[in-house]
Amino acid sequence: MSSTPVPSPSAAPSPPPYLTDSYIFHWDRRSFRADLIFVLPIALCLTVGILIHHPSAGMIAAGGAMTAGFGAKQSIDDSRLLPMIFVTLGMTFAAFLGVFIGHGNLLLVFVTALWGFGYGMLTTREAGYSWVGQQCVVTFLVASAFPASFEAAAARALLIFAGGVIQLLISSLLLRLFRQLRTNLMQIARYVRDEELAFRAALRNAAQTVREGSFVHSAIPYSLRLAVTLGLSTEIYHRLHFSSGYWIPMTALLVLKPSVADTASRAVARVLGTLAGAILLSFCLAHISAAPAELAVLTVLFAWLSYGTLNVNYALFTLFITGYIVFLLSLNSVPGPVIAERRAICTVIGGSLALFVRLIVIFRRRRLLMRSGITA
Repeated sequence: MSSTPVPSPSAAPSPPPYLTDSYIFHWDRRSFRADLIFVLPIALCLTVGILIHHPSAGMIAAGGAMTAGFGAKQSIDDSRLLPMIFVTLGMTFAAFLGVFIGHGNLLLVFVTALWGFGYGMLTTREAGYSWVGQQCVVTFLVASAFPASFEAAAARALLIFAGGVIQLLISSLLLRLFRQLRTNLMQIARYVRDEELAFRAALRNAAQTVREGSFVHSAIPYSLRLAVTLGLSTEIYHRLHFSSGYWIPMTALLVLKPSVADTASRAVARVLGTLAGAILLSFCLAHISAAPAELAVLTVLFAWLSYGTLNVNYALFTLFITGYIVFLLSLNSVPGPVIAERRAICTVIGGSLALFVRLIVIFRRRRLLMRSGITA
């Protein structure tokens, strides 16, 4: 029987939980060599787009391939391919709906809040499911920046679907998982039925939890915080009247965690990484004049760095993902420095809002506890 060791007075103090995502680096978790597989589909999408003189189409397909590649780092039922399959299907629908609703429609606020609540409820499931839900909300928000007709919404959705499928096919072949891919695809109908049953069970459990008034082990409080935060941040995005304002609710979604320490740590890391990336990239883009082919190479490079540092350090990952997004959108003739500046501003707003909402909840909870203590 072992006892818990008592730290000596000379032992180094544990790091503050509010900054761990910013300055602790787990280099043993880097995966650069393995991630070369996942950047090939991104490069293929961008290359085809440039060759057919439609770089924006290649950009959209590459975005689908990029997200699907991150799915290989998740797991559902011990399968790396199932998150990739589910996120490809989910992104397709989310992209269509986001474009069709658009950021100028007030309905966007309601739908985003509703989807945020749904993602919060998924956090009680296997991590792969909640990741898929998160990426669907992100895709919906990004697509809302490009409001268009039914036909244009369908075209964007199909391009994202194509990117996800290309990622699935190439990565499953190179990872020698093609037989597993075929098996997982044949099981899709069963998973749809299981998810329908799980959804009904979740509704019953949520109703019972509300009736009993016991939320200790429930995801409802976190889901409600997500819904409120996303609703507020999306309303800000709706009123800003510039397309890249979707980074505000997207940042709030990615930053807000169940605990205040995790929320603060993630908010600080995302703001620092985004600001560092925006400053560095703005300086670089101000001194270079890159052609579409060069922008595509830089996009693939930063996609690879993003994959490789995902589990190393969140601030570093955010720096590289900022570079990936800036170069990717530059292919659509959007000035890089403008993208970087707007992303930095929106990230600060979204991160601050998520932290503010979390602190308000803690403050109200403490006041209720103090009142109950006084009256007891």
